[in-house]
Amino acid sequence: MTKRVVITGLGVVSSIGIGWRDFWHSLLAGTSGISPVTSFDTSDHFTRKGGEIKQFRPERFMPEEDVKFHNRASHFAVAAARLALEDSRLTDDDLSRCGTGICMGTTLGSVQSVEIINEMDVIRKEQTIPAELIGQVPTHSTPSLVSRHFGIKGPLMMFSTACAAGNYAIGYGFDLIQLGKADIVLVGGSDPFSKVAFTGFNQLSAVAPEQCQPFDKNRKGMMVAEGAGILVLESLDNARERSAPIYAELLGYGLSCDAGHMTNPSIDGVATCMVKALQAAGIDANDVDYISAHGTGTLANDKTECAAIKKVFGDRYREIPISSIKSMIGHTMGAASALEAICCALTVKHDIIPPTINWETADPECDVDCVPNRAREHVVTIALNNSYAFGGNNASLVLKKYIA
Repeated sequence: MTKRVVITGLGVVSSIGIGWRDFWHSLLAGTSGISPVTSFDTSDHFTRKGGEIKQFRPERFMPEEDVKFHNRASHFAVAAARLALEDSRLTDDDLSRCGTGICMGTTLGSVQSVEIINEMDVIRKEQTIPAELIGQVPTHSTPSLVSRHFGIKGPLMMFSTACAAGNYAIGYGFDLIQLGKADIVLVGGSDPFSKVAFTGFNQLSAVAPEQCQPFDKNRKGMMVAEGAGILVLESLDNARERSAPIYAELLGYGLSCDAGHMTNPSIDGVATCMVKALQAAGIDANDVDYISAHGTGTLANDKTECAAIKKVFGDRYREIPISSIKSMIGHTMGAASALEAICCALTVKHDIIPPTINWETADPECDVDCVPNRAREHVVTIALNNSYAFGGNNASLVLKKYIA
């Protein structure tokens, strides 16, 4: 028999809260983490706002020496991992005694280090580049730092499937536990705010000037953001043995690739991904009580996602609450689906759905129940978490309320 997999710890670094409690309370309050960008000059860009995390202090979570020698993506990852491990009540002995792994995702995890090297070498023409900067460039340096900090010696994997990377990492961790190759896996994603991402999405005219409005007729685009989300996955047997807190059960996941356009999503590709997730979980479309949408706030993405949901759920699509927390925290790239998975775990635990804020005008092509502007009490037994990325990389997860 394959093992049942549960979520026993949550760690969050976001623009609306550090730690899942502050994050969750801010989500339910409809708090926006969007503000003027301060980490670099945006005067020559079309837009000036983003989801920067301005209250984060890495020295709270790691020694000063590690702060100095590692980049922001790694700072976020270590902080979120520490918070998740503390939340799960795992001890050093637990980690060393059990088979423990790490699976993370990112879009541009080490890009800030590359930007600094570029500044030093190309712009300022400096002759020497510090060795520690070179060591930060490989994206696997982030989970490697997490493993060193917490003495985790099991499987280590970094996924770079862009904005779906967090869900890919969660799915791989799920497989490791089901196949008996690990008892505990830290899963999730981390991405920093960067000039590359901000400039790139501005050049694509995909960034809104003031606010992200998923599913609104007058939506103008996404908000570039940063953050990290880490979940502790565990076999149910292991969690019961140590009386761990359990937020939700992970039933399965689905993956697909559009095999088409680099940036325009495919209705069929997205629908296939959701169907595969439902099949893997052993449920059908009638069982889903909530969908955490990819919901970027761009014209093409929201329209495509709504069309795919209609294709999978038929007439029932109007009955299912479908919200996007990107309306509050922006698009955190490789961390996005991990943070949304945390949101789903808390939703099935507490039977409260966070809103899609900034919604004003109905769009006939996005005529879903987007839980506009206010959180809603609603019994959620099954939640579906959607994520879709450049290159047509699609990943959906299914979470279920855990009942002992």
